[in-house]
Amino acid sequence: MIGITGASGSLGRATAELVLRTVDPREVVLTTRTPQALADLADRGARVRRADFGDPRTLEAAFAGVERLLLISTDAVGSRLDQQRAALAAAAGAGVSYVAYTSVPEPVSANPAVVVADHAGTERALRESGLRWTALRNNLYAHMQVSVVEQAAATGRLMTNSGSGAAAYVTREDCAAVAAEILTRGGYENQAVDVTGPEAVGALDLLRLARDLGGRDVELVDVDDHAFAVALGSAGLPEPVADLVTSFGAATRGGFLAGVSGVVADVTGRAPRPLADLVRTARTS
Repeated sequence: MIGITGASGSLGRATAELVLRTVDPREVVLTTRTPQALADLADRGARVRRADFGDPRTLEAAFAGVERLLLISTDAVGSRLDQQRAALAAAAGAGVSYVAYTSVPEPVSANPAVVVADHAGTERALRESGLRWTALRNNLYAHMQVSVVEQAAATGRLMTNSGSGAAAYVTREDCAAVAAEILTRGGYENQAVDVTGPEAVGALDLLRLARDLGGRDVELVDVDDHAFAVALGSAGLPEPVADLVTSFGAATRGGFLAGVSGVVADVTGRAPRPLADLVRTARTS
Protein backbone atom coordinates (compact mmCIF):
# COMPACT_ATOMS: atom_id res chain seq x y z
CA MET A 1 0.00 0.00 0.00
CA ILE A 2 0.94 3.63 -0.53
CA GLY A 3 0.62 6.13 2.32
CA ILE A 4 0.56 9.93 2.34
CA THR A 5 0.81 11.96 5.54
CA GLY A 6 -0.76 15.39 5.89
CA ALA A 7 -3.18 14.37 3.16
CA SER A 8 -5.69 17.10 4.00
CA GLY A 9 -3.08 19.78 3.32
CA SER A 10 -2.60 21.36 -0.09
CA LEU A 11 0.40 19.29 -1.19
CA GLY A 12 -0.92 16.11 0.39
CA ARG A 13 -4.33 16.33 -1.25
CA ALA A 14 -2.84 17.22 -4.63
CA THR A 15 -0.55 14.20 -4.41
CA ALA A 16 -3.38 11.95 -3.25
CA GLU A 17 -5.58 12.98 -6.17
CA LEU A 18 -2.81 12.04 -8.61
CA VAL A 19 -2.06 8.73 -6.91
CA LEU A 20 -5.75 7.80 -6.94
CA ARG A 21 -5.80 8.15 -10.73
CA THR A 22 -3.56 5.11 -11.13
CA VAL A 23 -3.75 3.12 -7.89
CA ASP A 24 -6.67 1.12 -6.50
CA PRO A 25 -8.10 3.38 -3.76
CA ARG A 26 -8.14 0.41 -1.39
CA GLU A 27 -4.34 0.40 -1.66
CA VAL A 28 -4.00 4.06 -0.63
CA VAL A 29 -3.74 5.20 3.00
CA LEU A 30 -4.26 8.91 3.70
CA THR A 31 -3.38 10.18 7.17
CA THR A 32 -4.51 13.44 8.71
CA ARG A 33 -5.41 15.01 12.04
CA THR A 34 -8.85 15.76 10.59
CA PRO A 35 -10.25 12.69 8.80
CA GLN A 36 -13.52 14.48 8.07
CA ALA A 37 -11.60 16.76 5.70
CA LEU A 38 -10.95 13.74 3.49
CA ALA A 39 -14.47 12.32 3.54
CA ASP A 40 -14.76 12.69 -0.23
CA LEU A 41 -11.64 10.60 -0.82
CA ALA A 42 -12.83 8.04 1.71
CA ASP A 43 -16.06 7.81 -0.28
CA ARG A 44 -13.94 6.93 -3.31
CA GLY A 45 -12.44 4.01 -1.40
CA ALA A 46 -9.23 5.44 0.05
CA ARG A 47 -8.33 4.39 3.59
CA VAL A 48 -8.41 7.57 5.68
CA ARG A 49 -6.74 7.28 9.09
CA ARG A 50 -6.20 9.72 11.90
CA ALA A 51 -2.56 10.50 12.62
CA ASP A 52 -1.40 13.36 14.81
CA PHE A 53 2.32 14.03 14.69
CA GLY A 54 1.90 15.78 18.03
CA ASP A 55 0.82 12.43 19.50
CA PRO A 56 3.31 9.76 18.38
CA ARG A 57 1.07 7.03 19.81
CA THR A 58 -1.26 7.50 16.83
CA LEU A 59 1.37 6.97 14.16
CA GLU A 60 2.33 3.31 14.03
CA ALA A 61 -1.28 2.15 13.72
CA ALA A 62 -1.89 4.79 11.05
CA PHE A 63 1.01 3.43 9.00
CA ALA A 64 0.03 -0.25 9.36
CA GLY A 65 0.19 -2.08 6.04
CA VAL A 66 1.87 0.81 4.21
CA GLU A 67 4.90 -0.14 2.13
CA ARG A 68 5.74 3.20 0.48
CA LEU A 69 5.13 6.39 2.46
CA LEU A 70 5.24 10.08 1.55
CA LEU A 71 6.20 11.97 4.71
CA ILE A 72 5.19 15.59 4.19
CA SER A 73 7.09 17.87 6.54
CA THR A 74 4.95 19.49 9.20
CA ASP A 75 4.75 23.20 9.95
CA ALA A 76 5.23 22.79 13.71
CA VAL A 77 8.20 25.11 14.21
CA GLY A 78 10.12 24.10 17.33
CA SER A 79 8.77 20.55 17.51
CA ARG A 80 8.95 19.56 13.83
CA LEU A 81 12.21 17.63 14.05
CA ASP A 82 11.10 15.53 17.03
CA GLN A 83 7.75 14.90 15.35
CA GLN A 84 9.35 13.74 12.13
CA ARG A 85 11.89 11.53 13.89
CA ALA A 86 8.98 9.91 15.72
CA ALA A 87 7.16 9.44 12.42
CA LEU A 88 10.18 7.69 10.90
CA ALA A 89 10.47 5.42 13.93
CA ALA A 90 6.76 4.62 13.68
CA ALA A 91 7.09 3.92 9.96
CA ALA A 92 9.92 1.47 10.60
CA GLY A 93 7.93 -0.15 13.40
CA ALA A 94 4.90 -0.53 11.13
CA GLY A 95 6.93 -2.28 8.45
CA VAL A 96 7.16 0.57 5.94
CA SER A 97 10.02 -0.15 3.55
CA TYR A 98 10.39 3.18 1.72
CA VAL A 99 9.88 6.84 2.69
CA ALA A 100 9.91 9.91 0.46
CA TYR A 101 10.33 13.07 2.53
CA THR A 102 9.62 16.66 1.47
CA SER A 103 12.70 18.69 2.32
CA VAL A 104 14.32 21.95 1.18
CA PRO A 105 17.26 22.79 -1.09
CA GLU A 106 20.74 22.91 0.42
CA PRO A 107 19.93 21.93 4.03
CA VAL A 108 23.40 22.88 5.24
CA SER A 109 24.47 24.93 8.24
CA ALA A 110 25.46 27.94 6.12
CA ASN A 111 21.91 28.24 4.73
CA PRO A 112 20.13 30.96 6.76
CA ALA A 113 16.57 29.73 6.11
CA VAL A 114 15.10 29.05 9.55
CA VAL A 115 13.64 25.70 8.46
CA VAL A 116 17.01 24.23 7.49
CA ALA A 117 18.01 22.68 10.82
CA ASP A 118 14.77 20.68 11.07
CA HIS A 119 15.06 19.42 7.50
CA ALA A 120 18.75 18.58 7.85
CA GLY A 121 18.01 16.65 11.04
CA THR A 122 15.14 14.77 9.43
CA GLU A 123 17.24 13.87 6.39
CA ARG A 124 19.93 12.57 8.75
CA ALA A 125 17.35 10.47 10.59
CA LEU A 126 16.06 9.21 7.25
CA ARG A 127 19.52 8.08 6.14
CA GLU A 128 20.07 6.34 9.48
CA SER A 129 16.62 4.72 9.62
CA GLY A 130 17.46 1.58 7.67
CA LEU A 131 14.60 2.37 5.30
CA ARG A 132 14.95 3.04 1.60
CA TRP A 133 14.37 6.73 1.05
CA THR A 134 14.25 9.79 -1.17
CA ALA A 135 14.58 13.38 -0.01
CA LEU A 136 12.48 15.59 -2.28
CA ARG A 137 14.11 18.99 -1.85
CA ASN A 138 11.29 21.20 -3.09
CA ASN A 139 12.22 24.78 -3.94
CA LEU A 140 10.03 27.70 -2.85
CA TYR A 141 6.47 27.56 -4.13
CA ALA A 142 5.91 29.71 -7.21
CA HIS A 143 2.35 30.63 -6.25
CA MET A 144 3.65 32.54 -3.24
CA GLN A 145 5.41 34.93 -5.61
CA VAL A 146 2.29 35.70 -7.64
CA SER A 147 0.92 37.91 -4.86
CA VAL A 148 4.33 39.58 -4.55
CA VAL A 149 4.23 40.47 -8.24
CA GLU A 150 0.60 41.59 -8.05
CA GLN A 151 1.26 43.85 -5.08
CA ALA A 152 4.30 45.38 -6.77
CA ALA A 153 2.23 46.03 -9.90
CA ALA A 154 -0.45 47.72 -7.81
CA THR A 155 1.83 49.84 -5.61
CA GLY A 156 4.71 50.57 -7.99
CA ARG A 157 7.24 49.23 -5.44
CA LEU A 158 8.90 45.85 -5.13
CA MET A 159 10.65 45.47 -1.78
CA THR A 160 13.13 42.63 -1.43
CA ASN A 161 16.00 41.44 0.73
CA SER A 162 17.17 38.87 -1.81
CA GLY A 163 19.79 41.13 -3.39
CA SER A 164 21.09 39.75 -6.67
CA GLY A 165 20.17 36.18 -5.73
CA ALA A 166 17.58 34.00 -7.45
CA ALA A 167 15.29 31.09 -6.62
CA ALA A 168 14.08 28.28 -8.87
CA TYR A 169 10.43 28.65 -7.85
CA VAL A 170 8.36 25.51 -8.45
CA THR A 171 4.62 25.01 -8.47
CA ARG A 172 2.93 22.92 -5.81
CA GLU A 173 1.33 20.93 -8.63
CA ASP A 174 4.73 19.99 -10.03
CA CYS A 175 5.91 18.95 -6.56
CA ALA A 176 2.79 16.79 -6.18
CA ALA A 177 3.31 15.23 -9.60
CA VAL A 178 6.90 14.28 -8.77
CA ALA A 179 5.89 12.84 -5.40
CA ALA A 180 3.05 10.82 -6.93
CA GLU A 181 5.24 9.37 -9.66
CA ILE A 182 8.01 8.41 -7.26
CA LEU A 183 5.53 6.81 -4.87
CA THR A 184 3.88 4.76 -7.58
CA ARG A 185 6.73 4.06 -10.00
CA GLY A 186 9.88 4.38 -7.90
CA GLY A 187 13.17 6.04 -8.77
CA TYR A 188 15.80 8.15 -7.04
CA GLU A 189 16.03 5.74 -4.12
CA ASN A 190 18.57 6.63 -1.42
CA GLN A 191 19.12 10.03 -3.02
CA ALA A 192 18.34 13.66 -2.30
CA VAL A 193 16.96 15.42 -5.38
CA ASP A 194 16.14 19.05 -6.08
CA VAL A 195 12.60 19.63 -7.33
CA THR A 196 12.63 22.99 -9.10
CA GLY A 197 11.00 25.18 -11.67
CA PRO A 198 12.54 25.66 -15.12
CA GLU A 199 14.69 28.67 -14.25
CA ALA A 200 16.13 30.70 -11.39
CA VAL A 201 14.15 33.92 -10.93
CA GLY A 202 15.66 37.01 -9.29
CA ALA A 203 14.30 40.34 -8.12
CA LEU A 204 14.85 41.93 -11.53
CA ASP A 205 12.79 39.17 -13.12
CA LEU A 206 9.99 39.78 -10.61
CA LEU A 207 10.28 43.48 -11.38
CA ARG A 208 9.76 42.85 -15.10
CA LEU A 209 6.75 40.65 -14.39
CA ALA A 210 5.26 43.37 -12.19
CA ARG A 211 5.84 46.04 -14.84
CA ASP A 212 4.22 43.87 -17.51
CA LEU A 213 1.30 43.06 -15.24
CA GLY A 214 0.63 46.62 -14.13
CA GLY A 215 1.60 48.42 -17.31
CA ARG A 216 3.55 50.91 -15.23
CA ASP A 217 7.02 51.56 -13.90
CA VAL A 218 7.87 49.68 -10.71
CA GLU A 219 10.66 50.69 -8.34
CA LEU A 220 12.96 48.03 -6.89
CA VAL A 221 13.59 48.67 -3.19
CA ASP A 222 16.44 46.51 -1.90
CA VAL A 223 16.62 46.46 1.91
CA ASP A 224 18.47 44.54 4.60
CA ASP A 225 16.95 41.67 6.54
CA HIS A 226 15.91 43.73 9.55
CA ALA A 227 14.11 46.34 7.47
CA PHE A 228 12.41 43.63 5.44
CA ALA A 229 11.16 41.82 8.53
CA VAL A 230 9.88 45.08 10.01
CA ALA A 231 8.03 45.88 6.77
CA LEU A 232 6.42 42.44 6.76
CA GLY A 233 5.36 42.89 10.36
CA SER A 234 3.88 46.29 9.57
CA ALA A 235 1.92 44.63 6.77
CA GLY A 236 0.31 42.33 9.32
CA LEU A 237 2.41 39.19 9.22
CA PRO A 238 2.99 37.54 12.61
CA GLU A 239 6.60 37.79 13.72
CA PRO A 240 7.44 34.08 13.18
CA VAL A 241 6.06 34.24 9.63
CA ALA A 242 7.89 37.49 8.91
CA ASP A 243 11.12 35.94 10.18
CA LEU A 244 10.56 32.84 8.02
CA VAL A 245 9.93 34.85 4.86
CA THR A 246 12.91 37.07 5.61
CA SER A 247 15.14 34.04 6.04
CA PHE A 248 14.09 32.72 2.64
CA GLY A 249 15.13 36.05 1.15
CA ALA A 250 18.49 35.73 2.87
CA ALA A 251 18.85 32.18 1.55
CA THR A 252 18.03 33.42 -1.94
CA ARG A 253 20.62 36.18 -1.60
CA GLY A 254 23.16 33.58 -0.51
CA GLY A 255 22.60 31.41 -3.57
CA PHE A 256 21.05 28.46 -1.73
CA LEU A 257 17.87 28.37 -3.86
CA ALA A 258 19.25 29.04 -7.33
CA GLY A 259 19.95 25.50 -8.47
CA VAL A 260 17.81 24.31 -11.39
CA SER A 261 17.27 20.60 -11.95
CA GLY A 262 15.57 18.49 -14.58
CA VAL A 263 13.79 16.30 -12.03
CA VAL A 264 10.24 17.45 -12.83
CA ALA A 265 10.68 16.67 -16.53
CA ASP A 266 12.59 13.45 -15.88
CA VAL A 267 9.95 12.09 -13.51
CA THR A 268 6.72 13.41 -15.04
CA GLY A 269 7.64 13.61 -18.71
CA ARG A 270 6.70 17.28 -18.99
CA ALA A 271 8.45 20.56 -18.33
CA PRO A 272 7.84 22.35 -15.03
CA ARG A 273 5.51 25.33 -15.16
CA PRO A 274 7.28 28.72 -15.03
CA LEU A 275 6.34 31.49 -12.62
CA ALA A 276 5.56 33.84 -15.52
CA ASP A 277 2.81 31.46 -16.62
CA LEU A 278 1.22 31.57 -13.16
CA VAL A 279 1.26 35.36 -13.22
CA ARG A 280 -0.38 35.42 -16.65
CA THR A 281 -3.04 32.97 -15.51
CA ALA A 282 -3.77 35.03 -12.40
CA ARG A 283 -4.16 38.14 -14.55
CA THR A 284 -6.79 36.55 -16.78
CA SER A 285 -8.72 34.72 -14.06
